[in-house]
Amino acid sequence: MPRFPSPLSALSGYGATWSAKGRILAGALVLTVLLAVAGLAAWATGSSARDHDGSTVPSPSSASPSEAAPKPDPGSGSVPKPPQISDPLAYAKAAAVMLWSYDTRATSRDQQLSGMNAWMTKETKYTDWSSLSAQVPDPVLWSRMADNTQYATAKITDARYPSAFKQALADNPSAINEAYIYAVTVTGKQHITWKKGGSGAEDRSVTLAAQCRPSHDCSLISIAPRVAP
Repeated sequence: MPRFPSPLSALSGYGATWSAKGRILAGALVLTVLLAVAGLAAWATGSSARDHDGSTVPSPSSASPSEAAPKPDPGSGSVPKPPQISDPLAYAKAAAVMLWSYDTRATSRDQQLSGMNAWMTKETKYTDWSSLSAQVPDPVLWSRMADNTQYATAKITDARYPSAFKQALADNPSAINEAYIYAVTVTGKQHITWKKGGSGAEDRSVTLAAQCRPSHDCSLISIAPRVAP
């Protein structure tokens, strides 16, 4: 069966450029044990493939430039609402399912962005919305995806704290108490379906930064540009 890349680069790999704010934020969080993703493994790579009838599938590299958080509320379409979870690992699992699942048959691009933004922390000091929005294809590519009636589901197989994060936390346990941001690496499998009976499945991995303050529901901070082992 031919390999089929995800139409969302956030769902298929992590080759999109992180924003300047994101790089600065990541560096600060590493130093304070809030993210600990600097110096991690190589970029996760997307795969190349062709669809069922041999035509080229939209490339995940065609992600749109980062953009401001959506102001109007067009609804969230098929994007699930963030769960009321205070455990970083459980929240990261749910967030990965959200990132790796989509349905262009029922969700517009604006709805996709709006639904994703609902998962982000409201603490603007820490939020890195551009790390998510930059992964969403531009309107033309999204339209092509919709023409192919593409949709995806995801199944999580593992969620864990990266070794660098655990070591940094062990070295300075109190540092987490400032912003309560946790790095979590999630792995799983994404199944993609498109018209004419086309389908494919690929393994996925992502490192997320989730904020989980005591007695508060978790929220999403950013997607790391590299997968932390």
